[in-house]
Amino acid sequence: MPVLVASNLRKEFAGTLLFEGVSFSLERGERMALAGANGVGKTTLLQALAGRTELQAGELALAKGTRIALHDQRPPLDRGLDLRSYMLSGRADLLAAEQELAELEAAMSAGAHDPATLRLYADAQATLEHAGGYAWRTSYEAAARGLGFSQSDLERSLDSFSGGELTRASLARALGARADLLLLDEPTNHLDVASIEWLESELCKLDAALILVAHDRWFLEASTNCVLELEGRRGTFFSGPWHAWREERAVREQHAAKMATRQAEEIARLEHFVARFRYGTKSRQAQSKLKQIARIEANKIEAPARTRRSLGFEFLQPARSGRTVLEVKGLTLEAGGRALLQGVDLVLERAEHVALVGANGSGKTTLVETLIGRRKPAAGTVHLGQSVECGFFSQHTLELDDRGSVIDCARSATGLSRADAQKLLGRFLFSGYGTQEKAVRMLSGGERRRLALALLVASGANFLVLDEPTNHLDVESREALEAALEAFEGTLLLVSHDRALLDAVAARTLAIENGELRSYDGRWADYVLARERERAPAKAVAAPKEKKARPEREKPSPVERERTRLEQEIERLESQLSTLEQELAEDWADLEKLSAFRTTRARVDRLLERWDALVSGGEPSSGDSSA
Repeated sequence: MPVLVASNLRKEFAGTLLFEGVSFSLERGERMALAGANGVGKTTLLQALAGRTELQAGELALAKGTRIALHDQRPPLDRGLDLRSYMLSGRADLLAAEQELAELEAAMSAGAHDPATLRLYADAQATLEHAGGYAWRTSYEAAARGLGFSQSDLERSLDSFSGGELTRASLARALGARADLLLLDEPTNHLDVASIEWLESELCKLDAALILVAHDRWFLEASTNCVLELEGRRGTFFSGPWHAWREERAVREQHAAKMATRQAEEIARLEHFVARFRYGTKSRQAQSKLKQIARIEANKIEAPARTRRSLGFEFLQPARSGRTVLEVKGLTLEAGGRALLQGVDLVLERAEHVALVGANGSGKTTLVETLIGRRKPAAGTVHLGQSVECGFFSQHTLELDDRGSVIDCARSATGLSRADAQKLLGRFLFSGYGTQEKAVRMLSGGERRRLALALLVASGANFLVLDEPTNHLDVESREALEAALEAFEGTLLLVSHDRALLDAVAARTLAIENGELRSYDGRWADYVLARERERAPAKAVAAPKEKKARPEREKPSPVERERTRLEQEIERLESQLSTLEQELAEDWADLEKLSAFRTTRARVDRLLERWDALVSGGEPSSGDSSA
């Protein structure tokens, strides 16, 4: 029986249509991704399903007794509570049942044994037992631990929490409620990789219906099994995993583009006939052609928008730097009176692409700000090499000049002419006079990040240091950034929780682990494999002498999950290659498609090499410890 059935939902804002005709149903165990460009109404739909905003038309049918939990990006309103009290307030019904049981037990101890009292006691007890008894609180504590909170954090007031901690608190409250319908809006924001992997595992075990909005491609692939696409003010439901939906959408868009082209060509041919013979001997045929044009127009197929605009990343050709771009010796970092890192030695060479990873609070941002001279180390030295020009993107985007408009900021930061600055801003979705003349201080967080990225792209820097550049970017824009960074010929140091971006771009991984900075050669998949190998001996020592029988189905290891993801990505890219080959067979002079073919072919080759390395590395070693 479905947990939720949505029929022909319609939503307007101030008379402007946001979406209409949205229909779908979800059963327990179905985990649906809401897909679509920023601004199409994904968050609004979640709010409507949770009853926080009204719909103008349509019907929502919920199974009897369905409990709904929503996690959104708004911070908790009641900051006077500690974390434990805030989370538990998500089940006010159970708190009330416990209070009622305590009061009834006191009354019964005083001699009240009438049928009404006993009936009330039985009902309250049944409510509590249905939720797992008095142990229902443990689900909240488990969610808090999985999301990186310590036991002492449970007693802290929300007033002392940072913005990221408040977001994680909201997520823990939603997860711990064990709702029948769980609604999650950007749940991976402010989570480190370990917490994201824990969340993926928990969502896949849910005995509930799930709807989520996210831009993390690996997370969507691991956590969802169906997709609702919002585009063109309509909703299209797809039953299948994220990668299969993307393949289906690509095929659908390709077919629509061909049909739209054919219709346009047919209309042009008919209009030419009408223009030539409208008033001559073939005027009757011309009138017939006009009716034919009208019929085609009535059933016109729109070309797939690439109305789905993505950001226009294309870094300038950087000037050549010296071979050594960055050299660090004996570096010690401290923050808040505690040591984050000690005795760090590090060298980055020209054209290296390096990822920096670590848990939240481990010191990643502090380290990159020290490397570029924004902070002073407690000890040690940091030297930039010869002819190194550094471009820094901060996750806080505080560096923008707030004194003028967007176009003023772009021109002063880049030295571009007004026309060239307008072109640059247009590629980053700042189109039109009103948007480009908007005051920088009035920009939203997402707009500020887009502007900061635009300035970085135009900087010409040969050493890019990027701290969480993908926050607030949709999937298409993330992929555009990924392609641009792959092609960047300078040196790159990247801090991100987007595993797809890390795996595609970085050829070396620096990991902050237990107060040390460790270097791992290879991409994200290689780092995961190395981490698994290091943990294996510890697991073997901790294992009991008598092994328990293995369950029929075990959770796949990170290496197995990565291997599956690589296979799916290779299959998707090979499908793209097949399409490009067919198109190029008709016109090999199309340089844009030829470039796309070569780039995609190169990516497939790299993925195949990594897949082969994973397969080989996953087998028992023949004694070569350096493998």
